[in-house]
Amino acid sequence: MDGILALAADNLISPIILSFALGLFAALARSDLSVPEAVAKGLSIYLLFAIGFKGGASVARHGADATLLTSLVAGVALSFLLPFVAFALLRLMTRLSATDAAAVAAHYGSISIVTFVAASSVLAARGIGSEGYMVAVAAAMEAPAILSALWLVARAGGRREEDGELMREVLLNGSIVLLVGAFGIGLLTGEEGFRRIASFIDAPFQGVLCLFLLDMGLVAGRGLRGARGVLSAGAFGFGLVMPLAGASAGLAAALALGLSPGGVMLLMTLAASSSYIAVPAAMRVALPDANPSIYLTLSLGVTFPFNLTLGIPIYLALAQAATGG
Repeated sequence: MDGILALAADNLISPIILSFALGLFAALARSDLSVPEAVAKGLSIYLLFAIGFKGGASVARHGADATLLTSLVAGVALSFLLPFVAFALLRLMTRLSATDAAAVAAHYGSISIVTFVAASSVLAARGIGSEGYMVAVAAAMEAPAILSALWLVARAGGRREEDGELMREVLLNGSIVLLVGAFGIGLLTGEEGFRRIASFIDAPFQGVLCLFLLDMGLVAGRGLRGARGVLSAGAFGFGLVMPLAGASAGLAAALALGLSPGGVMLLMTLAASSSYIAVPAAMRVALPDANPSIYLTLSLGVTFPFNLTLGIPIYLALAQAATGG
């Protein structure tokens, strides 16, 4: 327990977390601080490209093996199955309709790439290595949860839109296209390609991430400010319990795969995180009757801050204890 608290304390005073805290405070205090939408979009594009490229270059450097394939399969399975756990918890802990519960559940089967980046930064700061292909696992975990949500709604007799429009929204979502595309570029160009643009995608990365998380803090704070009367105590409780349930499933899968301590922690983080980019876009098409105030506030206003401040240190301590690393 002392180790977890020490990790959490170190994490809380990192520039990344403090940038998020600044944005959160500014929004809750009703400051006029804001990040222009075009700038926020640019920061997001930079981060997704850098993450994907570095992941692809890492796979090219070390080579792919059977663990890569099995890790991808495990990631897809986690993304597909976790919404069923989330849906059951929501029906037990809240009075949300089947449609709203399914929409929320989809977010908790998918992933937050920014939480993944923050976890990767913690590993880098501590000199802990991980499998380079985990970014490919992250990309594979974006979409399966949406299919689970649609099945849950159909089973409950809810409404959904045409599959063709939804699949186009999912597969051509900008974040997925950019992440997978950058991974492919890094894989094809390898170490030489990485050296050519290292000064662009490596050195500025932490600073750009701080600015991005400042914006995320502002968005999360505004969501929490407007959540009064929308979310019950049970819903807030779900936003804290579900990440731990997902992380437990990720830990079991990672140990079965034989991942390194860093890889175990990253898979736990992916399974514990919740989407606030790809899935909300898909839910607008798939479940237009679902309330965005519920699923966005839970994902970005409750679970995201929990994972950044306490979750990541917990996952790292558990990963090290489970692997002896």
